[in-house]
Amino acid sequence: MKAVYIEAPGGADALHYGDFPKPEATPGQVLVKVAASGVNFIDTYHRSGLYKIPLPGVLGTEGAGIVEAIGEGVKDFKPGDRVAWSMARGSYAEYAVVPAAMLLHVPDGLDLRQAAAVVLQGMTAHYLTHSTFKLQPGHTALVHAAAGGTGRLVVQMAKICGAKVIATVGSADKAKVAKEAGADEVILYKDQDFVAETKRLTNNAGVEVIYDGVGRETVVKGLDCLKPRGLMAAFGQSSGPVPPLDLLLLSQKGSLFITRPTLGNYISPEELKWRSSDIFGWLASGKLTLMLEHLYPLSDAAKAHNDLEGRKTMGKLVLTVG
Repeated sequence: MKAVYIEAPGGADALHYGDFPKPEATPGQVLVKVAASGVNFIDTYHRSGLYKIPLPGVLGTEGAGIVEAIGEGVKDFKPGDRVAWSMARGSYAEYAVVPAAMLLHVPDGLDLRQAAAVVLQGMTAHYLTHSTFKLQPGHTALVHAAAGGTGRLVVQMAKICGAKVIATVGSADKAKVAKEAGADEVILYKDQDFVAETKRLTNNAGVEVIYDGVGRETVVKGLDCLKPRGLMAAFGQSSGPVPPLDLLLLSQKGSLFITRPTLGNYISPEELKWRSSDIFGWLASGKLTLMLEHLYPLSDAAKAHNDLEGRKTMGKLVLTVG
């Protein structure tokens, strides 16, 4: 089969497109003929070596496709089923094996490219807004990179929860995207100091929570935007890892909380069902919309990585396979 894999960590040029052994479903697994694969920052972490993977290794932790075969003991899926998944590596390929426990049935009305675009980032946005800090009416959230794939979904889900959203973006075009997603206020962080603007927009009160997928450039500075006992959810690091933090700083700035959550700790079987049910239901009802403007053939995975890391995109990036 054709796949995108690495033999050693590195930049986007470390990605190889070519023949790779086709996997087989073992007990508890499902072999899927991949239709589309989502592109996420975690894939760049696997490629760079920030997160170690066995080598040579196929990248991609999110995908959608059609069940080709099932392993022994699999009862909830059969060949021909439309499925999607996240948190199981190997989706940058024509075929992938996925633990049955991680698979989701894709509703008939949902395109497989949309399914591949929403599972990882959608469930990330869901756990951030519904579990890490459960938003409610009266809350105000600051959302960084609000025009990106995850940020845009966080904005929409925050509004579903009834919260007010202050968004930060890097350009006027991205500001428009954030506004269309439902952001109440938008800060152009390249032209404005987001801390000063957040204080102005909240009458110096600050916000209850910050959802920060940017990392180095924003996390420590953002602590000054929080209300006393507010929470910083630092869930990503697109600008680089956050430097070591003196815990005394949290006390000095108002008994603040900070967490570095990851999806893997928020998808028990019950949570997986809850989150995916909400996400697919909101898509069907129109409460949640996707921005799927960046489609790349599998062979162009390196370009997709360069575009993602260069912050050249808005919305979700997807590799089309089948």
